[in-house]
This record gives sequence, structure tokens and C-alpha cells, in this order.
Amino acid sequence: MIRTYKTRSLALLLLVSAAMAGPCAARADDAPKRTISLAATGAIKAPPDKVDISTGVTSQAPTAKDALAKNSAAMEQVIDALKGEGLDAKDIQTTNFSVQPLYEERKEGRSSTIIGYQVTNSVRLTLHDIGKLGQILDKVVTLGANGVGAIELGVSEPEALKDEARKLAMSQAMANAKLYAEAAGGKLGKVLSISEDEGMIVARYASPAPMEMAAKAVPIEAGTATVEVRLHVSFELE
Repeated sequence: MIRTYKTRSLALLLLVSAAMAGPCAARADDAPKRTISLAATGAIKAPPDKVDISTGVTSQAPTAKDALAKNSAAMEQVIDALKGEGLDAKDIQTTNFSVQPLYEERKEGRSSTIIGYQVTNSVRLTLHDIGKLGQILDKVVTLGANGVGAIELGVSEPEALKDEARKLAMSQAMANAKLYAEAAGGKLGKVLSISEDEGMIVARYASPAPMEMAAKAVPIEAGTATVEVRLHVSFELE
């Protein structure tokens, strides 16, 4: 009986020792690795090959019906002229349509009364021939467009430029990480993770010409558009 008890006690002690040693060994193996994490940006500049224009017609009349009819007639002329200049229907998009009452100036002791209505119809145009910008502006204003918003120059297919920007960003990230590793007395190890912010196209904006200058040539310098990609990269530090 005594021998059996001692044998069982020894077996239990060995089992407890093994159980305690296991987690300790695992924790030693799972020690956190040293890493370097940083961000880098790659940017590619290219000449714009498209221009977006916001324009439209605002009409006023004593009745909503008359304001709408007046606006529709002018806008139809503008759109027909744009299509006649070679713009595809997909490059003409309505961005705003509104009908609002017009009130007389409020007088003391009297409530405001409606004296008319205003209809606004705005479109966004995309030109793939920047050289026709002045001609298009002249055409739409001559036919009744009385509002021209911002003129935005950009690139039609930025994906190829994004790929080049990605390469530049990654090259910059690796060069910077190597510099940090050497400065810390270590060696740059393998890449652990890469994440990318949404690519950004930095377009150029040009102020629209005053409406009274619409019949003249509109000087626009295309300049360059920029495609940027920002990466976040983690490396192992050996």
C-alpha cells in the first residue's frame, strides 16, 4: 500500500510539472517580434485628358408653369448644341433640378407674398477634348446657360498611373525602413503586412470666366493632374 501511494504521488508530481512547463515554453516561443511600421506616398503627375464643367440654366417667370416652360426650352437648346459638338449622352448628367417660389420684400406688418417662380436645371459635362473647352463654354452661354461653375481638369483612366504610384510608394517604404533598421543597429527583415489608403486623384481647378466674356476665347492652362497612393507597411526587424 505504501509503495503504491508513493508511485502515484510521483506520477502526479511529474504530470503537474509537465503541465506547468508547457505554457511557459509556449510563452517563450510566442515572444513578440520586433517590427518597423511606416507609411509612404507615391505620386505620379500626368497631363489632364478630360475636363468636367458644371453649367445650367436658371429661369424666372410669374407662374411656375411659365418658368418651367422657359427653362426647359433653353435647356433643350443647350443639350442639343452639346450633342452637336460631339458630346456623348453619357457625358451629360443632370446634377440639380429645382423649382422655388420668389417672394416680394417683406414689409413691416405684412406677410410676404409670392411674386413668381424660379426654375434651375444644372448639368455636369465631361469633355475628352480639352482644346474644345472655350468653344463649348461659348456655345452653352450663347444658347441660354447663365451659370458656369468650377472647371475641373483630370485624367480619364487613372489605374495605370496608380500602379506606378504604388511602385514608388513601396520603394520609398522599403528605403525608409532599411534606414531605420540600420540606425537601430538591426537588419530589415521580411514584409509582414501592406495596406493601402484609397487612391486619390488631385485634380486642377480653374475659375470660370465671367458670363460677359463668354463670347471670347477662354484661356485655360491644362497643367498637370496628380495621382497619389498612400501605403502602410510593416517589416520584421532582425
